[in-house]
Amino acid sequence: MKLFHAWGSCSLASLIALEEAGADYELAIMSTRTGDQRRPEYLALNPKGRVPALVTDRGVLTETPAILSWIPETYPEAQLLPVDAWERARAHAFNSYLCSTVHVAHSHKHRGYRWADQASSFADMTRKVPQNEIACHRLIEDELFVGPWVMGEQYTVCDGYLFTLFGWLEADGVDPRQFGRLFEHSQRVGARPAVRKVLAKQAA
Repeated sequence: MKLFHAWGSCSLASLIALEEAGADYELAIMSTRTGDQRRPEYLALNPKGRVPALVTDRGVLTETPAILSWIPETYPEAQLLPVDAWERARAHAFNSYLCSTVHVAHSHKHRGYRWADQASSFADMTRKVPQNEIACHRLIEDELFVGPWVMGEQYTVCDGYLFTLFGWLEADGVDPRQFGRLFEHSQRVGARPAVRKVLAKQAA
């Protein structure tokens, strides 16, 4: 198993999940700044030209929510998703919100070219990023986050994913401390042995 990962990207959530699961994997570090994701050899694996991509014995799996579903199913002993079908669906719904809304709100800062062609439009989208991210995280804090973990008493892959996206706020001009419960959650996740091991790889 091999994970294609870029530091600073959403693929951190998949890397954390692999560590939490105790999986045996190889880590391939990509640089999206230098365009590794657009190189022919990577596009042969993932024509979408994005990270993450997880190479398994069944083929290549892409998209964070899909990977965060497959890892707990493959390593059930790690208990990274609820067993109850309703609660598991709620976890998938939370991860879908992070992917489809929270991540997209952040992406308007760097990748306005996906939605517009005019430079003036890029600037307008960038200005809107903090407002949109505040709205997203306010909803999570007030309505979606149970505590102490996203789903309640059980740590799940939702926590590593939220930790990843929450970590982008400060660089996007948002004070993360205004979300008291989520800030404390981020500290808890960052203190977990698997997460500390992952972050040590980044620092190396």
